[in-house]
Amino acid sequence: MPGALIPDEETLLHRMGLEITEWDPDRVVGTLPVEGNRQNYGLLHGGASAVLAETLGSVGSALHASAFGRIAVGLELSCTHHRAATEGSVTGVATPIHRGRSTATYEIVITDENGKRTCTARLTCVLREQPPG
Repeated sequence: MPGALIPDEETLLHRMGLEITEWDPDRVVGTLPVEGNRQNYGLLHGGASAVLAETLGSVGSALHASAFGRIAVGLELSCTHHRAATEGSVTGVATPIHRGRSTATYEIVITDENGKRTCTARLTCVLREQPPG
């Protein structure tokens, strides 16, 4: 897996500076800068953590779904914010909790540059047939 997966310029992920650095159905890793993704109090916006979590869990689910010729579509996202990140970047690591034929659930742990957990998320995706066309 060479380099990082950097999203296309026209996407939210690009505008937020999200980079996926490792991708495999068993583990997906990505980073997000705090700068440019803060809320009014100067803390990393909770929605930014949710975007990171959903992206990483969706990539893992999509990689798993492709083994069945299916696609992954987000069904439910839950985030618990433990502590604030105010500078640097955060890193998310998505690992599977359940991978079946019709759903996939990933836990995503987001940590700051000191390795302290800032957010724990869980994403469930439904695995669907590819749309026609």
